[in-house]
Amino acid sequence: MSKNQQDDKTLQRVQQLQEKRRKIMELPPAKALDRILNDRQPAALVHSFPEQDFYLLVNEIGPQDSLPLLSMATNKQWEHLVDLETWQKDRIEINSVTRWMSLLLEADSQRFIRWLLNDQLEFIEFYLFKNLEVRIREHDQDPADFGDEFFTLDDVYYLKFTDIPTESESGKLIDKQRRKFLTQLVQRLAAADHQIYQNVFLEAAHVIPAETEEGCYRWRTMRLAEKGFLPFDEAVGIYQPIQPGELEGKHKKFIPRASQQVSTLPVPVSPLRELKQDNYFTRALQKIEAANIVQLLQTEFANLCNQIVVADRRTIGERDALQEVVKKASGYVSIGLEQMLKDKKDDAARAAALIIRYPLQDIFRAGFGAALKLKWRAEKWLSKCWFAQADLRLTFWGEQWMGVVGGLLVKKPLYYDNYKRGVLYREFATVEDIRESEAVFDQVVAVDELLSVMNIKMDPPAQYGFLTYKNLLLTLWARHYRRLKGEKLKALTLKQFLPFFEKLLPQPIDSGPRVAGKISAEMKTAFLNWLATETGLKDYEITDRLGQTFENLFNEIESEYGRVAATDIDPRFVHLFLIAAPQK
Repeated sequence: MSKNQQDDKTLQRVQQLQEKRRKIMELPPAKALDRILNDRQPAALVHSFPEQDFYLLVNEIGPQDSLPLLSMATNKQWEHLVDLETWQKDRIEINSVTRWMSLLLEADSQRFIRWLLNDQLEFIEFYLFKNLEVRIREHDQDPADFGDEFFTLDDVYYLKFTDIPTESESGKLIDKQRRKFLTQLVQRLAAADHQIYQNVFLEAAHVIPAETEEGCYRWRTMRLAEKGFLPFDEAVGIYQPIQPGELEGKHKKFIPRASQQVSTLPVPVSPLRELKQDNYFTRALQKIEAANIVQLLQTEFANLCNQIVVADRRTIGERDALQEVVKKASGYVSIGLEQMLKDKKDDAARAAALIIRYPLQDIFRAGFGAALKLKWRAEKWLSKCWFAQADLRLTFWGEQWMGVVGGLLVKKPLYYDNYKRGVLYREFATVEDIRESEAVFDQVVAVDELLSVMNIKMDPPAQYGFLTYKNLLLTLWARHYRRLKGEKLKALTLKQFLPFFEKLLPQPIDSGPRVAGKISAEMKTAFLNWLATETGLKDYEITDRLGQTFENLFNEIESEYGRVAATDIDPRFVHLFLIAAPQK
């Protein structure tokens, strides 16, 4: 058989395995496990899984139920599981080490011992140092000197479990699991090679914890960086914004020639498989047919998602968590493409050319920069606005506006969805999301600027109960309309409010059902004239910036109180005006 024939056969085998993996990853966990175990060559199939896909598969099936898979997994797949599951930031999480090492020992005890001694010696010595006290008996020393808590296998090395808090039931269970695993590990090490057993425990007894943990962390960081899990201080660079125009001056990414074979290296498919959104990015992907480019983008998108995982300090152990990261990556890449396309927004072929030409990471940064620009504008406004100087809470802007502004002010800006898609906040997914938030923010700024020139005098805000810009403006207007004197804002009494209410929402009296009252053009004009007088602005200036805002406010008044008779007004249920509760 010629070399070309061998290469073709290898490539065909790789493609068959890729197709098998793709179908398996789409199955429910239990069926995915059965499909692998019933395959003609289950070990080869398990080995073909990229470490990231295998990690996700094990967590979806359940670590305990995945023992058959763990027994067939490669050392690299084991290593990736331990790297992701046993660290809390830059510290080894001892309880997680116990859990996962117990599973691997149960999956294949002999290979587990070889793997520890060859690849994880420093790591396991640090774990032993934290969990066992080691003493070496001198030739003339009485074993009774060590006490009943110590145990030994060779009458030379005496071991004692270190104490951990066990007040709760969970603590007792963890301690029981820890003691069981350590006992089995000690016995397996001694059975494998007694001299190595003694050497391991001699070194474990003299570990320098900080130095050893730092060394293990450094090796872990290097391994994960190869898969896109960069160190945190590097991964956060994904949120460094760039302008779409800046991409023109950057180096274009290398694209292998179409004549070159598709790489036989395993490529993670989980991130791209979870890409179910319909946006500029997904439509661009559908336009690309060349297998070598698809594989390159698949790898690139997986690395982008991994970088986001590190930058956001997330743990991806389930499909739902991965889907959230994929949505975020896809959304901001789509926003970046939408900005770069400008007036040719429906040109999917041009979008495909952009993702082939420019790194997805840079396109993501361009998309995130659009949201970050709006966030910076909100922070700058907050530092000098009337609202902040008046020491008011964010609730002053009402539920909808507060949600939008609050989403912009968090560390990484979010879109206020208000459960339209099942969540209160979500990542920005389109340029339209950014425009909607910007339009609401513009209204907030306009109202704040209006209030800043009105010379409003108030008592401490807490004295007014639930104060909003709506009941502030409407109460001030009502007091002016009723010619009520006072230098500071003060709640209306019910007696003061009712005549104004009857004028605001006149309701014809007849024998039929009550007709909803409507605010007359005369009252709207009176409101506008009052604002013009208070602010010194022209009425058309106010209308240009806030006409729709105030029209929405009048509609809300009609919706809330249009069918309520003046005699039925209860101050407890009126939130658009400040009305004092009647004194008993």
